[in-house]
Amino acid sequence: MNEENAKKIWAYIQESGDKLDGKLPSSRNHPKGRNPYAHVAICVKSKFGHSYKEIPDERMNEVLEYIDYLVENPS
Repeated sequence: MNEENAKKIWAYIQESGDKLDGKLPSSRNHPKGRNPYAHVAICVKSKFGHSYKEIPDERMNEVLEYIDYLVENPS
């Protein structure tokens, strides 16, 4: 992904993390609470097989839609 699109995705991840703050289910692995920003980034990497910076530019909209899905369906 080019630098400009990577910055847009990162900003979107940050906005999404803000929206998810306090909404993720508790986990015994995270007794002080889960990090919503890391959650979004890890989910993107898991779904697409690459970090958001390594995903092709052509899939940018797909990544944004998936991030929207994560916000609507906290898990």
